[in-house]
Amino acid sequence: MELVRTKGLSSSELKWIALVLMVLDHIHYMFAYTGLIPEWFSMAGRLSAPLFLFCLAEGFAHTHDRRKYFIKVYLIHLLMSGLLFLMMTGLVPVRPDGFYPMNGMMTSFSILMVVFQGMDWLGEKRWGPGLAAVILPLAWPVLASMLMGMAPALQMPLSVLGYTFLPMWNSNPDAGIGTILTGILLYGFRKNRRVQAGVFAGFTVLYYFLYPLLVFSQSPEFHWTMMFTTAYEWYGALAALLMLCYNGERGRGPKRFFYVFYPAHVYILYALSRAAYPLLAGG
Repeated sequence: MELVRTKGLSSSELKWIALVLMVLDHIHYMFAYTGLIPEWFSMAGRLSAPLFLFCLAEGFAHTHDRRKYFIKVYLIHLLMSGLLFLMMTGLVPVRPDGFYPMNGMMTSFSILMVVFQGMDWLGEKRWGPGLAAVILPLAWPVLASMLMGMAPALQMPLSVLGYTFLPMWNSNPDAGIGTILTGILLYGFRKNRRVQAGVFAGFTVLYYFLYPLLVFSQSPEFHWTMMFTTAYEWYGALAALLMLCYNGERGRGPKRFFYVFYPAHVYILYALSRAAYPLLAGG
């Protein structure tokens, strides 16, 4: 019997789109110092993170083994976030201009998986574990900051924990509160695709356009066009159109490819940018 393909985009196809956009964004990120990479690489890349968050929400909701799914993501977080901490502290040499990659989507994924599980427990009226799984990951950076203030000697061990075994949502730009809230909204509204896409787009415009506009407009150097040329994080709202094309299918694709590709491409691009720096800096 011949299988009939459902119209629309599968989860795998959305991941491939997000992957290509991510690579464009990271090429600009790593090689912006050359002046040779067009800004639109990063503009297009704004759609990448929302699409990956969308696929994370779908994948977590439908996977047969959430524990295994979490462990894969968590191990990559440990690798990348731990290496980031070593670069930040000068224990690993960085590019001559002091730049090092701050990429950390796996950190936000690890945090969000715990929150997602908590949301499901709350839906099952398992209030204790549900509230703990939702509140503790979100409150952890605030608690750690308070502890550091009361006992400065705890600053280093708590920082190490925040970049390794107990990830903090403020440890890197990819794990900022905007990313965490986006993931929570996508998971919470996943049962109604149109509402989900609408809530996501509305939040993105509010958080990444209207709020920055209010802040930046206080500066005499600000011009409204900067919201389209510099502060363009809100372009990610366009990912809602692709989310609406999702057909609910997993699709075909290599299961482990992204887990290997994500850290590999970040460090390969960084190594290339570092090697090329003496030749291309200020080009």
